Amino acid sequence: MTTSPDELLPATRRALLHRIAVAQAEGRAPSLVAAVVRDGRTVWHGSRSSVDGHAPDENVQYRIGSITKTFTAVLVLRLRDEGALDLGDPLEKHLPGTGAGEATIAELLAHTGGLAAESPAPWWERTPGSLRPELSDVLGERPLVHPVGRRHHYSNPGYTLLGALVEEVRGAPWEEVLRREVLEPLGLDRTGAQPRAPHAGGWAVHPWADALLPEPVEDLGRMAPAGQLWSTTGDLARFAAFLAEGDDRVLSADTVREMRTPAAPAEAAAVMDGATYGLGMQIQHRHQRLLVGHSGSLPGFLANLTISVADDVAAVVLANCTSGPLLGTVGADLVRIVAEAEPRIPEPWRPLREVDPSVLELAGQWYWGTHAYGLRVTADGRVSLGPLSGNGRSSRFRANGDGTWTGLEGYYHGELLRAVRRPDGSVSHLDLGSFVFTRQPYEDGAAVPGGVDPEGWRGIG
Repeated sequence: MTTSPDELLPATRRALLHRIAVAQAEGRAPSLVAAVVRDGRTVWHGSRSSVDGHAPDENVQYRIGSITKTFTAVLVLRLRDEGALDLGDPLEKHLPGTGAGEATIAELLAHTGGLAAESPAPWWERTPGSLRPELSDVLGERPLVHPVGRRHHYSNPGYTLLGALVEEVRGAPWEEVLRREVLEPLGLDRTGAQPRAPHAGGWAVHPWADALLPEPVEDLGRMAPAGQLWSTTGDLARFAAFLAEGDDRVLSADTVREMRTPAAPAEAAAVMDGATYGLGMQIQHRHQRLLVGHSGSLPGFLANLTISVADDVAAVVLANCTSGPLLGTVGADLVRIVAEAEPRIPEPWRPLREVDPSVLELAGQWYWGTHAYGLRVTADGRVSLGPLSGNGRSSRFRANGDGTWTGLEGYYHGELLRAVRRPDGSVSHLDLGSFVFTRQPYEDGAAVPGGVDPEGWRGIG
Protein backbone atom coordinates (compact mmCIF):
# COMPACT_ATOMS: atom_id res chain seq x y z
CA MET A 1 0.00 0.00 0.00
CA THR A 2 1.33 3.43 -0.90
CA THR A 3 0.43 6.80 0.56
CA SER A 4 -0.11 9.89 -1.55
CA PRO A 5 2.64 12.48 -0.94
CA ASP A 6 -0.18 14.98 -0.33
CA GLU A 7 -1.44 13.00 2.68
CA LEU A 8 0.00 12.82 6.17
CA LEU A 9 0.88 9.44 7.58
CA PRO A 10 -1.50 7.96 10.18
CA ALA A 11 1.11 8.27 12.94
CA THR A 12 1.57 11.96 12.14
CA ARG A 13 -2.16 12.59 12.15
CA ARG A 14 -2.51 10.89 15.53
CA ALA A 15 0.36 12.94 16.98
CA LEU A 16 -1.34 16.14 15.79
CA LEU A 17 -4.67 15.09 17.27
CA HIS A 18 -2.97 14.16 20.54
CA ARG A 19 -1.31 17.57 20.76
CA ILE A 20 -4.53 19.56 20.36
CA ALA A 21 -6.42 17.15 22.65
CA VAL A 22 -3.88 17.79 25.41
CA ALA A 23 -4.06 21.55 24.78
CA GLN A 24 -7.87 21.61 24.94
CA ALA A 25 -8.07 19.40 28.04
CA GLU A 26 -5.27 20.99 30.04
CA GLY A 27 -6.12 24.51 28.86
CA ARG A 28 -9.83 23.92 29.61
CA ALA A 29 -11.01 25.47 26.36
CA PRO A 30 -14.70 25.05 25.46
CA SER A 31 -13.50 24.21 21.96
CA LEU A 32 -10.23 24.17 20.07
CA VAL A 33 -9.80 23.74 16.34
CA ALA A 34 -6.61 23.49 14.27
CA ALA A 35 -5.35 22.99 10.73
CA VAL A 36 -1.99 22.18 9.16
CA VAL A 37 -0.92 23.49 5.76
CA ARG A 38 1.75 21.97 3.54
CA ASP A 39 2.59 22.78 -0.06
CA GLY A 40 -0.04 25.52 -0.05
CA ARG A 41 -2.99 23.35 0.94
CA THR A 42 -4.64 22.06 4.10
CA VAL A 43 -3.45 18.50 4.81
CA TRP A 44 -4.93 18.03 8.28
CA HIS A 45 -7.81 19.41 10.32
CA GLY A 46 -8.74 18.53 13.88
CA SER A 47 -10.98 19.77 16.68
CA ARG A 48 -11.90 19.01 20.25
CA SER A 49 -15.16 19.60 22.14
CA SER A 50 -18.07 21.33 20.47
CA VAL A 51 -19.64 24.51 19.18
CA ASP A 52 -23.46 24.56 19.15
CA GLY A 53 -23.52 20.84 19.87
CA HIS A 54 -21.14 19.62 17.17
CA ALA A 55 -17.40 19.50 16.58
CA PRO A 56 -16.21 22.69 14.86
CA ASP A 57 -15.04 22.23 11.29
CA GLU A 58 -12.92 24.40 9.00
CA ASN A 59 -15.89 26.74 8.34
CA VAL A 60 -16.73 27.71 11.94
CA GLN A 61 -15.75 31.30 12.69
CA TYR A 62 -13.71 32.39 15.70
CA ARG A 63 -12.50 35.86 16.51
CA ILE A 64 -8.81 36.18 15.58
CA GLY A 65 -7.83 39.36 17.42
CA SER A 66 -4.43 40.73 16.46
CA ILE A 67 -3.97 38.46 13.47
CA THR A 68 -6.09 41.29 12.01
CA LYS A 69 -2.92 43.41 12.14
CA THR A 70 -1.26 41.22 9.52
CA PHE A 71 -4.21 41.84 7.18
CA THR A 72 -3.90 45.59 7.78
CA ALA A 73 -0.16 45.41 7.07
CA VAL A 74 -0.91 43.71 3.74
CA LEU A 75 -3.09 46.68 2.76
CA VAL A 76 -0.34 49.14 3.65
CA LEU A 77 2.28 47.19 1.68
CA ARG A 78 -0.05 47.20 -1.32
CA LEU A 79 -0.10 51.01 -1.17
CA ARG A 80 3.69 51.05 -1.01
CA ASP A 81 4.04 48.68 -3.96
CA GLU A 82 1.70 50.86 -6.01
CA GLY A 83 3.79 53.96 -5.27
CA ALA A 84 1.07 55.68 -3.25
CA LEU A 85 3.43 56.03 -0.30
CA ASP A 86 6.89 55.09 0.95
CA LEU A 87 7.53 53.19 4.16
CA GLY A 88 9.97 55.92 5.16
CA ASP A 89 7.27 58.58 4.93
CA PRO A 90 6.24 60.15 8.23
CA LEU A 91 2.58 59.49 8.94
CA GLU A 92 1.98 63.25 8.93
CA LYS A 93 2.60 63.35 5.16
CA HIS A 94 -0.51 61.29 4.46
CA LEU A 95 -2.59 61.60 7.63
CA PRO A 96 -1.95 65.02 9.20
CA GLY A 97 -2.96 66.22 12.63
CA THR A 98 -2.84 63.01 14.63
CA GLY A 99 -0.21 64.12 17.15
CA ALA A 100 1.86 61.05 16.30
CA GLY A 101 2.77 62.06 12.78
CA GLU A 102 6.56 61.99 13.16
CA ALA A 103 6.51 58.18 13.27
CA THR A 104 7.15 56.64 9.87
CA ILE A 105 4.84 54.12 8.28
CA ALA A 106 7.51 51.43 8.64
CA GLU A 107 7.86 52.23 12.35
CA LEU A 108 4.12 51.88 12.87
CA LEU A 109 4.13 48.54 11.04
CA ALA A 110 6.99 47.27 13.22
CA HIS A 111 5.68 48.74 16.50
CA THR A 112 8.69 51.06 16.85
CA GLY A 113 6.75 54.32 16.52
CA GLY A 114 6.87 55.03 20.27
CA LEU A 115 3.08 54.86 20.69
CA ALA A 116 1.30 53.61 23.79
CA ALA A 117 0.30 49.96 23.89
CA GLU A 118 -3.38 50.72 24.47
CA SER A 119 -5.93 53.47 24.01
CA PRO A 120 -7.09 55.45 27.06
CA ALA A 121 -9.51 53.76 29.48
CA PRO A 122 -11.97 52.12 29.44
CA TRP A 123 -10.30 49.01 27.98
CA TRP A 124 -11.07 49.04 24.26
CA GLU A 125 -11.36 45.26 23.86
CA ARG A 126 -14.34 45.02 26.21
CA THR A 127 -16.19 48.26 25.47
CA PRO A 128 -18.06 49.57 22.41
CA GLY A 129 -16.09 51.30 19.68
CA SER A 130 -18.64 54.11 19.84
CA LEU A 131 -16.72 55.35 22.90
CA ARG A 132 -13.77 56.15 20.60
CA PRO A 133 -15.27 57.68 17.44
CA GLU A 134 -12.23 59.82 16.57
CA LEU A 135 -8.52 59.12 16.30
CA SER A 136 -7.96 61.56 19.14
CA ASP A 137 -10.07 59.29 21.36
CA VAL A 138 -7.84 56.35 20.43
CA LEU A 139 -4.56 58.18 20.98
CA GLY A 140 -5.46 60.24 24.03
CA GLU A 141 -3.54 63.22 25.34
CA ARG A 142 -0.22 61.33 25.48
CA PRO A 143 0.04 59.17 22.34
CA LEU A 144 3.83 58.71 22.60
CA VAL A 145 5.39 56.89 25.54
CA HIS A 146 8.83 56.28 23.98
CA PRO A 147 11.10 58.16 21.58
CA VAL A 148 10.09 57.44 18.00
CA GLY A 149 12.12 54.66 16.38
CA ARG A 150 14.15 53.73 19.46
CA ARG A 151 12.51 50.52 20.70
CA HIS A 152 9.91 47.89 19.93
CA HIS A 153 6.76 48.60 21.93
CA TYR A 154 3.66 46.75 20.76
CA SER A 155 0.93 49.27 19.99
CA ASN A 156 -2.71 48.66 19.18
CA PRO A 157 -3.34 52.39 18.48
CA GLY A 158 -0.49 52.25 15.97
CA TYR A 159 -2.48 49.86 13.81
CA THR A 160 -5.58 52.01 14.22
CA LEU A 161 -3.51 54.77 12.60
CA LEU A 162 -2.48 52.43 9.78
CA GLY A 163 -6.12 51.54 9.17
CA ALA A 164 -6.96 55.23 9.04
CA LEU A 165 -4.08 55.72 6.60
CA VAL A 166 -5.57 53.07 4.30
CA GLU A 167 -8.94 54.80 4.46
CA GLU A 168 -7.39 58.20 3.72
CA VAL A 169 -5.41 57.02 0.70
CA ARG A 170 -8.13 54.75 -0.71
CA GLY A 171 -11.07 57.01 0.10
CA ALA A 172 -13.09 54.06 1.42
CA PRO A 173 -13.68 52.30 4.75
CA TRP A 174 -10.95 49.90 5.96
CA GLU A 175 -13.28 46.89 5.90
CA GLU A 176 -14.42 47.61 2.34
CA VAL A 177 -10.85 47.97 1.10
CA LEU A 178 -9.83 44.78 2.89
CA ARG A 179 -12.62 42.76 1.34
CA ARG A 180 -12.05 44.10 -2.17
CA GLU A 181 -8.24 43.91 -2.21
CA VAL A 182 -7.39 40.91 0.00
CA LEU A 183 -10.28 38.72 1.09
CA GLU A 184 -12.00 38.30 -2.27
CA PRO A 185 -8.83 37.73 -4.36
CA LEU A 186 -7.57 35.09 -1.89
CA GLY A 187 -10.97 33.41 -1.57
CA LEU A 188 -11.33 34.14 2.16
CA ASP A 189 -15.12 34.04 2.07
CA ARG A 190 -15.53 33.29 5.78
CA THR A 191 -13.38 36.17 7.04
CA GLY A 192 -14.92 39.50 7.96
CA ALA A 193 -15.49 42.16 10.58
CA GLN A 194 -18.75 40.64 11.86
CA PRO A 195 -19.56 37.04 12.78
CA ARG A 196 -21.65 34.92 10.44
CA ALA A 197 -23.12 31.57 11.41
CA PRO A 198 -21.76 29.10 12.17
CA HIS A 199 -19.52 30.80 14.69
CA ALA A 200 -18.23 30.07 18.17
CA GLY A 201 -19.32 32.00 21.22
CA GLY A 202 -16.64 33.54 23.40
CA TRP A 203 -16.25 32.35 26.98
CA ALA A 204 -14.32 33.09 30.14
CA VAL A 205 -13.41 29.95 32.11
CA HIS A 206 -13.37 30.28 35.90
CA PRO A 207 -9.78 29.85 37.14
CA TRP A 208 -10.79 27.64 40.08
CA ALA A 209 -13.94 25.93 38.81
CA ASP A 210 -15.07 24.27 35.61
CA ALA A 211 -17.61 27.02 35.03
CA LEU A 212 -18.15 29.39 32.11
CA LEU A 213 -19.11 33.04 31.76
CA PRO A 214 -20.04 34.51 28.35
CA GLU A 215 -17.81 37.35 27.18
CA PRO A 216 -19.33 40.41 25.47
CA VAL A 217 -18.85 40.76 21.71
CA GLU A 218 -18.06 44.38 20.88
CA ASP A 219 -17.68 46.19 17.60
CA LEU A 220 -14.29 47.85 18.04
CA GLY A 221 -15.02 50.81 15.77
CA ARG A 222 -11.86 52.80 15.09
CA MET A 223 -9.77 50.01 16.65
CA ALA A 224 -10.99 47.47 14.10
CA PRO A 225 -7.73 47.40 12.05
CA ALA A 226 -5.95 46.22 15.22
CA GLY A 227 -8.20 43.29 16.10
CA GLN A 228 -11.76 43.15 14.73
CA LEU A 229 -11.73 40.21 12.33
CA TRP A 230 -13.48 36.84 12.57
CA SER A 231 -12.15 33.94 10.52
CA THR A 232 -11.90 30.16 10.23
CA THR A 233 -9.13 27.59 10.08
CA GLY A 234 -9.99 27.09 6.40
CA ASP A 235 -9.54 30.76 5.52
CA LEU A 236 -6.46 31.24 7.69
CA ALA A 237 -4.88 28.18 6.09
CA ARG A 238 -5.23 29.90 2.71
CA PHE A 239 -3.89 33.13 4.22
CA ALA A 240 -0.88 31.24 5.61
CA ALA A 241 -0.11 29.87 2.13
CA PHE A 242 -0.24 33.42 0.79
CA LEU A 243 2.11 34.74 3.49
CA ALA A 244 4.60 32.01 2.60
CA GLU A 245 4.55 32.27 -1.19
CA GLY A 246 2.81 35.53 -2.14
CA ASP A 247 0.09 36.01 -4.73
CA ASP A 248 0.57 38.65 -7.42
CA ARG A 249 -3.12 39.56 -7.19
CA VAL A 250 -2.41 40.85 -3.67
CA LEU A 251 1.34 41.01 -2.89
CA SER A 252 4.39 39.58 -4.62
CA ALA A 253 6.60 36.90 -3.11
CA ASP A 254 9.30 39.54 -2.56
CA THR A 255 6.94 41.75 -0.56
CA VAL A 256 5.64 39.00 1.72
CA ARG A 257 9.29 38.02 2.27
CA GLU A 258 9.88 41.63 3.33
CA MET A 259 7.01 41.35 5.80
CA ARG A 260 8.71 38.28 7.32
CA THR A 261 12.06 40.10 7.72
CA PRO A 262 12.96 41.55 11.16
CA ALA A 263 12.25 45.27 11.24
CA ALA A 264 12.29 45.98 14.98
CA PRO A 265 14.95 45.74 17.69
CA ALA A 266 14.15 42.99 20.16
CA GLU A 267 13.74 43.60 23.89
CA ALA A 268 16.35 41.93 26.11
CA ALA A 269 13.90 39.21 27.19
CA ALA A 270 12.81 38.68 23.59
CA VAL A 271 16.43 38.26 22.50
CA MET A 272 16.69 35.33 24.92
CA ASP A 273 13.55 33.85 23.33
CA GLY A 274 14.76 34.60 19.80
CA ALA A 275 11.72 36.78 19.10
CA THR A 276 11.36 39.96 17.07
CA TYR A 277 8.87 41.65 14.72
CA GLY A 278 8.72 42.32 10.99
CA LEU A 279 6.17 44.38 9.06
CA GLY A 280 2.94 43.11 10.58
CA MET A 281 4.37 39.68 11.45
CA GLN A 282 5.88 38.16 14.57
CA ILE A 283 9.19 36.32 14.12
CA GLN A 284 10.74 33.80 16.50
CA HIS A 285 13.06 30.82 16.77
CA ARG A 286 11.60 27.66 18.27
CA HIS A 287 12.68 24.04 17.99
CA GLN A 288 15.76 25.29 16.05
CA ARG A 289 13.61 26.65 13.24
CA LEU A 290 12.51 30.11 12.15
CA LEU A 291 8.78 30.67 12.64
CA VAL A 292 6.72 33.62 11.46
CA GLY A 293 3.06 34.54 11.80
CA HIS A 294 0.93 36.24 14.43
CA SER A 295 -1.01 35.54 17.59
CA GLY A 296 -4.33 37.06 18.53
CA SER A 297 -6.68 37.39 21.48
CA LEU A 298 -9.86 39.20 22.42
CA PRO A 299 -12.11 38.49 25.40
CA GLY A 300 -13.49 35.02 24.76
CA PHE A 301 -11.07 34.05 22.00
CA LEU A 302 -7.47 33.00 21.32
CA ALA A 303 -5.85 32.57 17.90
CA ASN A 304 -2.48 31.68 16.43
CA LEU A 305 -0.98 31.43 12.95
CA THR A 306 2.50 29.88 12.71
CA ILE A 307 4.53 29.33 9.53
CA SER A 308 7.87 27.64 8.89
CA VAL A 309 8.74 28.69 5.35
CA ALA A 310 11.83 26.47 5.26
CA ASP A 311 9.78 23.39 6.16
CA ASP A 312 6.81 24.43 3.99
CA VAL A 313 4.51 23.82 6.96
CA ALA A 314 2.03 26.15 8.65
CA ALA A 315 -0.43 25.70 11.51
CA VAL A 316 -3.61 27.52 12.52
CA VAL A 317 -5.05 27.11 16.03
CA LEU A 318 -8.23 28.78 17.33
CA ALA A 319 -10.02 28.51 20.69
CA ASN A 320 -13.02 30.22 22.27
CA CYS A 321 -11.74 31.15 25.72
CA THR A 322 -10.22 34.29 27.19
CA SER A 323 -7.21 32.44 28.59
CA GLY A 324 -6.03 28.88 28.96
CA PRO A 325 -4.16 26.97 26.23
CA LEU A 326 -0.93 28.55 24.99
CA LEU A 327 -1.76 28.55 21.30
CA GLY A 328 1.65 29.88 20.22
CA THR A 329 3.25 26.80 21.74
CA VAL A 330 0.60 24.55 20.23
CA GLY A 331 1.08 26.05 16.77
CA ALA A 332 4.86 25.65 16.95
CA ASP A 333 4.42 22.05 18.10
CA LEU A 334 2.09 21.21 15.22
CA VAL A 335 4.64 22.58 12.76
CA ARG A 336 7.43 20.62 14.47
CA ILE A 337 5.48 17.36 14.46
CA VAL A 338 4.95 17.46 10.71
CA ALA A 339 8.38 18.86 9.86
CA GLU A 340 10.20 16.20 11.89
CA ALA A 341 7.95 13.23 11.10
CA GLU A 342 7.64 13.98 7.40
CA PRO A 343 10.51 16.27 6.32
CA ARG A 344 10.10 18.35 3.22
CA ILE A 345 11.23 16.44 0.14
CA PRO A 346 13.61 18.67 -1.82
CA GLU A 347 13.08 19.44 -5.45
CA PRO A 348 15.13 17.19 -7.73
CA TRP A 349 18.50 18.54 -8.78
CA ARG A 350 18.53 19.70 -12.37
CA PRO A 351 21.39 21.06 -14.46
CA LEU A 352 21.52 24.48 -16.06
CA ARG A 353 19.56 24.77 -19.27
CA GLU A 354 22.27 26.91 -20.82
CA VAL A 355 25.85 27.51 -19.76
CA ASP A 356 27.24 31.04 -20.03
CA PRO A 357 31.03 30.72 -20.38
CA SER A 358 31.58 34.19 -18.92
CA VAL A 359 29.76 33.12 -15.76
CA LEU A 360 31.13 29.59 -15.63
CA GLU A 361 34.70 30.89 -15.53
CA LEU A 362 33.89 32.59 -12.23
CA ALA A 363 32.98 29.32 -10.54
CA GLY A 364 35.37 27.83 -8.05
CA GLN A 365 37.63 28.95 -5.25
CA TRP A 366 38.31 32.59 -4.36
CA TYR A 367 40.07 34.29 -1.48
CA TRP A 368 39.12 37.34 0.51
CA GLY A 369 42.48 38.00 2.09
CA THR A 370 43.35 34.54 3.43
CA HIS A 371 39.75 33.36 3.80
CA ALA A 372 38.79 30.68 1.27
CA TYR A 373 35.42 31.07 -0.46
CA GLY A 374 33.60 29.10 -3.12
CA LEU A 375 31.46 30.56 -5.90
CA ARG A 376 28.85 28.27 -7.38
CA VAL A 377 26.61 28.76 -10.42
CA THR A 378 23.14 27.32 -9.80
CA ALA A 379 20.42 26.08 -12.11
CA ASP A 380 18.10 28.97 -11.22
CA GLY A 381 20.46 31.43 -12.94
CA ARG A 382 21.92 32.72 -9.70
CA VAL A 383 25.33 32.43 -8.10
CA SER A 384 26.20 31.79 -4.48
CA LEU A 385 29.30 32.79 -2.57
CA GLY A 386 30.23 31.42 0.82
CA PRO A 387 33.12 30.21 2.97
CA LEU A 388 34.51 26.75 2.19
CA SER A 389 34.69 25.89 5.88
CA GLY A 390 33.43 27.25 9.18
CA ASN A 391 31.10 30.16 9.63
CA GLY A 392 31.27 33.33 7.61
CA ARG A 393 29.41 35.71 5.36
CA SER A 394 27.54 34.06 2.53
CA SER A 395 24.76 34.93 0.14
CA ARG A 396 22.96 34.03 -3.02
CA PHE A 397 23.04 36.64 -5.79
CA ARG A 398 20.56 37.34 -8.57
CA ALA A 399 21.76 38.41 -12.00
CA ASN A 400 21.04 42.00 -13.02
CA GLY A 401 21.41 41.36 -16.74
CA ASP A 402 24.49 43.55 -17.12
CA GLY A 403 27.16 41.19 -15.81
CA THR A 404 26.59 42.13 -12.17
CA TRP A 405 24.68 40.40 -9.37
CA THR A 406 22.82 41.69 -6.30
CA GLY A 407 23.00 39.96 -2.91
CA LEU A 408 19.79 38.43 -1.61
CA GLU A 409 20.49 37.84 2.07
CA GLY A 410 22.74 38.34 5.06
CA TYR A 411 25.62 40.78 5.17
CA TYR A 412 25.68 41.06 1.37
CA HIS A 413 21.94 41.68 0.99
CA GLY A 414 21.58 44.45 -1.61
CA GLU A 415 25.32 44.64 -2.24
CA LEU A 416 26.69 44.48 -5.79
CA LEU A 417 28.96 41.68 -7.00
CA ARG A 418 30.89 42.16 -10.22
CA ALA A 419 33.79 40.55 -12.02
CA VAL A 420 36.59 43.02 -12.78
CA ARG A 421 38.36 42.14 -16.01
CA ARG A 422 41.78 43.00 -17.37
CA PRO A 423 42.21 44.74 -20.75
CA ASP A 424 42.53 41.33 -22.42
CA GLY A 425 39.14 40.24 -21.02
CA SER A 426 40.44 37.80 -18.42
CA VAL A 427 39.11 38.05 -14.88
CA SER A 428 41.33 39.96 -12.47
CA HIS A 429 39.20 39.68 -9.33
CA LEU A 430 35.70 39.90 -7.90
CA ASP A 431 34.51 43.12 -6.32
CA LEU A 432 31.77 42.71 -3.69
CA GLY A 433 30.84 45.96 -2.02
CA SER A 434 34.53 47.06 -2.20
CA PHE A 435 35.80 43.67 -0.93
CA VAL A 436 38.30 42.16 -3.36
CA PHE A 437 38.24 38.39 -3.95
CA THR A 438 41.27 36.92 -5.76
CA ARG A 439 42.07 33.46 -7.10
CA GLN A 440 45.07 33.17 -4.78
CA PRO A 441 45.43 34.66 -1.28
CA TYR A 442 46.88 38.16 -1.66
CA GLU A 443 47.61 37.41 -5.30
CA ASP A 444 50.62 39.21 -6.72
CA GLY A 445 49.54 41.98 -9.09
CA ALA A 446 45.90 41.90 -8.06
CA ALA A 447 44.04 45.03 -6.98
CA VAL A 448 44.25 44.19 -3.28
CA PRO A 449 43.53 47.28 -1.16
CA GLY A 450 46.74 48.41 0.45
CA GLY A 451 48.82 46.45 -2.04
CA VAL A 452 50.81 43.25 -1.60
CA ASP A 453 54.35 43.19 -0.26
CA PRO A 454 56.61 42.76 -3.34
CA GLU A 455 58.75 40.13 -1.59
CA GLY A 456 55.68 37.89 -1.27
CA TRP A 457 55.12 35.08 1.18
CA ARG A 458 58.04 34.07 3.42
CA GLY A 459 59.02 32.12 6.49
CA ILE A 460 60.61 33.35 9.68
CA GLY A 461 64.09 31.99 10.39
